[in-house]
Amino acid sequence: MADVSKTEKAKLYVPDLEELRAVLQTGLKDNFAEVKVSVVECPDLTKDPFNFPVRGLCGNPRVTDVGGVPYLVPVVQKHKEYDMNAISKELELPGAFILGAGAVSSRIVGMNAEQIVLRCTLYFLSQLIPLVLTEADGRPAVNSSYFSSINPLDGQCLQESYSEKFSDCNFGLLGNLYACEGRPGKVIEVRAEKRTGDQSIVTALRKTLEVQYPDQSLALGGTFIIQRGKAKIHIMPREFSACPLNSDEEVNSWLKHFEVKAPLICQSVLVSKDPGLDLRVEHTHCFSHHGEGGHYYIDTTPDSVEYLGYFVPAEFIYRIDRPKDTHAVRRD
Repeated sequence: MADVSKTEKAKLYVPDLEELRAVLQTGLKDNFAEVKVSVVECPDLTKDPFNFPVRGLCGNPRVTDVGGVPYLVPVVQKHKEYDMNAISKELELPGAFILGAGAVSSRIVGMNAEQIVLRCTLYFLSQLIPLVLTEADGRPAVNSSYFSSINPLDGQCLQESYSEKFSDCNFGLLGNLYACEGRPGKVIEVRAEKRTGDQSIVTALRKTLEVQYPDQSLALGGTFIIQRGKAKIHIMPREFSACPLNSDEEVNSWLKHFEVKAPLICQSVLVSKDPGLDLRVEHTHCFSHHGEGGHYYIDTTPDSVEYLGYFVPAEFIYRIDRPKDTHAVRRD
């Protein structure tokens, strides 16, 4: 188990929601033909299509970057494993609701793969789409997460419910997570259609904040739906790479890429400016109710794509178990 006590904390800049709304409304128009950004009450996220274990995204919002890509490439460090319940305590928010993007523990999935999926002793990787209400005051954790891997039978995307296979709240190697109390409240609603630029909606949000607040570090966490269209995703191969991966090009050749269809429910964390914590500045994973999910890159149908998202600016960022030996591979 990794040492989660190695935690650094930084305060983030949090503009007024109306100010943030106006900034995003203007900035997103450079990348989408139709944009409407509003301040609204968070919808009830326990309902379709989200089916989260909490109603909202509000209450002491914070983000964290746990572990990192240097624990995966150039050579995987399999011992790096984290527990969502321990993470919530490091975030000074025990019982937090956590969403975002990460990797499933190879120990857990590998052990169960021997019995359920592969019928062999292979350890393998998969994308984790965490949706966890962590334990607190005697209340057990509620794990509504999904994970995606490559189906060994046909080579296609295989999305499964985490809680139907595993009983714990562990993940491995890395995680970019948004945490809050899961309460209702005011959020930023983003509606965007017909992509005209070359940036994903996540990158467009991040770049807008970077331009408007060049001397400040801001972070957004939340969820968005790709309501129409298709998207490019990747899923990590089941086998760890036999050779060291030393560049974005080598990593991309190792990853398996797919085009998947809407509706897709995405969980995202983005940071406008790294305050010196060696961060991954954006990371988004998605799931669906039709069995497709993974790491979201960008939509592949710009003329017809429709996005609907809900985001909250985080008050703090926590850097947990920062790698001592680092690099710039796969940072967005």
